[in-house]
Amino acid sequence: MNIKEQIQTLRDELRQHNYNYYILDNPSISDFEFDVKLKQLQALEEQYPEFFDENSPTMRVGGEITKNFNTVVHDFRMYSLDNSYSKEDLLDWENRIKKMVDGDIQYTCELKYDGASISLTYENGKLVRAVTRGDGVQGDEVTANIKTINTVPLQLKGDYPERFDIRGEIILPIQGFLKMNEERIANDEEPYRNPRNTASGSLKLQDSAEVAKRPLECLLYSIKGNNLNISTQFEGLEKAREWGFKVPSEAKLVNSIDEVLQFVDYWDIERHNLPYEIDGIVIKVNSLYQQDELGFTAKAPRWAMAYKFKAEQVSTRLNEITYQVGRTGAITPVANLEPVQLAGTTVKRASLHNADQIEKLDIRVGDEVFVEKGGEIIPKIIAVDLTKRPENSKLTQYATNCPECQTELVRPEGEAKHYCPNESGCPPQIIGRIQHFISRKAMDIDGLGGETVALLVNAGLITNYADLYTLTIEDVLPLERMAQKSAENLVNGIAASKTIPFERVLFALGIRYVGETVAKKLAKHYKSIDNLLTANIIDLTSVDEIGERIAESVVDYFSSLENIQTIHRLKSYGVQLEISAEKLANQTNKLSGNSFVVSGVFEKVSRNELKKLIEDNGGKVSSSISSKTNYLVAGDKMGPSKRTKAENLSISIITEDQFLAMIS
Repeated sequence: MNIKEQIQTLRDELRQHNYNYYILDNPSISDFEFDVKLKQLQALEEQYPEFFDENSPTMRVGGEITKNFNTVVHDFRMYSLDNSYSKEDLLDWENRIKKMVDGDIQYTCELKYDGASISLTYENGKLVRAVTRGDGVQGDEVTANIKTINTVPLQLKGDYPERFDIRGEIILPIQGFLKMNEERIANDEEPYRNPRNTASGSLKLQDSAEVAKRPLECLLYSIKGNNLNISTQFEGLEKAREWGFKVPSEAKLVNSIDEVLQFVDYWDIERHNLPYEIDGIVIKVNSLYQQDELGFTAKAPRWAMAYKFKAEQVSTRLNEITYQVGRTGAITPVANLEPVQLAGTTVKRASLHNADQIEKLDIRVGDEVFVEKGGEIIPKIIAVDLTKRPENSKLTQYATNCPECQTELVRPEGEAKHYCPNESGCPPQIIGRIQHFISRKAMDIDGLGGETVALLVNAGLITNYADLYTLTIEDVLPLERMAQKSAENLVNGIAASKTIPFERVLFALGIRYVGETVAKKLAKHYKSIDNLLTANIIDLTSVDEIGERIAESVVDYFSSLENIQTIHRLKSYGVQLEISAEKLANQTNKLSGNSFVVSGVFEKVSRNELKKLIEDNGGKVSSSISSKTNYLVAGDKMGPSKRTKAENLSISIITEDQFLAMIS
């Protein structure tokens, strides 16, 4: 056997032993024997570097140093899930999806692991990329760190697709977490707070050798790709297990929502016996065809729902109520609490939302209050223990002036929030607007973070986001912790943001009620900022899904001379304030005023491509048939109930070819 064959044989053996130990939980050799073989392989690889393989089992030990994690766009967006907190929520969800798809519906029930989401990309059976969830559109590449996790296969086995992504959760088992903390305490180090945050923080450690020391695991639950030859979610889980992934066996295929509820009830009790933490159950429509029919909202798939277990509650003392100012001037009252442990973290503060909430709960300083984490993330006060209220308790008087600039607060009619109207002179509003402008979903400016924005404002270098484009390296070098390279990256990142497309610039402006989705609709309809700033409320409310409140906010924003001047400055600096000619060339108004429902399987274009063609040509895509629907584009395997409903409503039913002829 030659050297190359020796090396390959050792690699194959070690991969199989690794699979037996970490995936099957059935080791076939001792740890000592495994280490001996690993050292043999390491020695051969060092002696014969020409046979280097980036996915060799020796790469598990780590050692690669990563100073900056590259931002990578996901091939398939990582959506968040809609949450439910009651069985009634699940029943409502089932009723909604039954109106949208034909036939019986099966569900896959899975445990909702409490860790850090990850997307792994495989090509020809080899791990080529690992990316954090980020904002769902793009995340940080952490491949070197992920390779150290033994439950992530570096080389697959079986009939895997040529290229695909697989999503999962990086978790830290409870026993491993406790052992890590024992070692830290023995070394007089601060123990870690909880497994979830420790697992998440591990992904961004700069030294992968440090990651290798942590007993992390990766539990996989979703495959994304083209031509996967998989027809259901449950089949995907079984396939992933065959290819070498650790897919928990607790997942169950059920035929009714009643069986889903039985699964929920069982794991609400049994979760405490698991080796890792879960915070709920994820229920998915099993058929991938039905998933495709149901599609997505702006933020989440319609075909999945997370059932969250009841949040943990604790009681503690309310020491003080303070007030925060947001970027829109909105005032948020904050309860400053006696520190208390809740769901693995120390809670010191909780939002009180608004004056109405304080009045409703009759919350007072000195009260003993009950606190829980909404969705196990954000602490909130849910009640007051009136039996422990001090005798000298005083009714809470809501703030009348801004805590930052002392301007008298206003409360618009019909709104729950109070606002500071001093938009141009209130520091948190100025800083908040610029921080929103540079954020990842907006201008995504590399080298510039929220803390640096505050430094720039406090140093008098900027007062609004247009000022960013006048900054020089010499301006920012004197800032705290700012070196030459950091200053160059900041200025270069600002310059690079001039290529960000119009719809994201519009979102970045921070117009109240204009989120990502609304910004896209407005950009698509008006094509340029010049067209938008002359629009009146009647024009705006004629745009699909733009209501009166949004329209009034947009008109109000562009009625400000200061905002108009800022827009002109952004334009002069080269920021994209209109849809590019290239993008416009692919858009028409041929389908304007028409609403389409797309159903079935298509031959010439995919369903998603078909929906994009509708929108690019001015039409609206709807998920369900109603009296407002103009056309049903019917493909193969379309359910009979959709056809029947369309016929009953006298809606035109057209084929794929007929649709393509409409836009040709």
